[in-house]
Amino acid sequence: MFDIALVGCGGMMPLPNRYLSSLLLRFEGRMVLIDCGEGTQVSAKQVGWGFKTIDCICLTHFHADHVAGLPGLLLSIGHSGRDEPLTIVGPVGVAHIVRSLCVIAPEIPFPLNFVEIPAGGMKDFKIPLTNFILGAHPAHHNCPCFAFRIDIGRLGKFDPDAARALNIPVNFWGKLQKGETLEHNGQILTPDMVMSAPRRGLSVSYCTDSRPPRGLPAFIQNSDLFVCEGHYGDEERLPKARAYKHMIFSEAAELARKGGVGELWLTHFSPAMPNPGDYLKNARKIFQNTHIGHDRKTTTLNFQED
Repeated sequence: MFDIALVGCGGMMPLPNRYLSSLLLRFEGRMVLIDCGEGTQVSAKQVGWGFKTIDCICLTHFHADHVAGLPGLLLSIGHSGRDEPLTIVGPVGVAHIVRSLCVIAPEIPFPLNFVEIPAGGMKDFKIPLTNFILGAHPAHHNCPCFAFRIDIGRLGKFDPDAARALNIPVNFWGKLQKGETLEHNGQILTPDMVMSAPRRGLSVSYCTDSRPPRGLPAFIQNSDLFVCEGHYGDEERLPKARAYKHMIFSEAAELARKGGVGELWLTHFSPAMPNPGDYLKNARKIFQNTHIGHDRKTTTLNFQED
């Protein structure tokens, strides 16, 4: 099961009923957090998944409403007893930004490893300690910014008849299913000898603080869930969205439609929009399976039945 929690859905500044945008993903007990604005740790604590197994924090960009919560969150992770390294992924300069913020949190008891995203994005980055595969695509904001895609792969089905025909000992079967290559009686045994082709996995894509990026529909293609900013819901706000490099609901919905995603959650709402649901129709007329995000909105994605 692949669990997703929208920890916060606000943009620019936290409100009493709306924390700043961040997304928490959990698979097989390991977690990845995307963005970490002020107050993220408070809402994440309410989600109830703990902090110790957050193995990676991905930062879309360095504006305060996406990074100012890092010192407190990292201290909370430390207080949970973590001593394993934690990876932080972000645009060029991510190490400098995080270390500067953490001047006020000097007692983080675990190593931080930094991964800089090249200007053109990245593909197939295996996040350490997890089964998450990360991709990043350039967004269109007024500073370096990236959309993210998280994929959970799924191996093919094991064929016991093929294993018996090859006289592979039963105690080797589990290792081959896990992708290991083995040697037995001078013969090299590879997983493809007893496994079918990989099956469809699960994927979540995330884009915020951006005009609709060129190439994004292909990047998010067939995602089970697309979490995208709808900074404004009113069509009349389009000129302002263009000026400040944000999106309105209908633009997010058009990306979801072109990308062939399963479901769209809107997030990163302007503080000037207290009731985003008033504008949901503007998205649903383009992409029906659109939902308004709210703090701690959760879902679980499951692999399709064979």
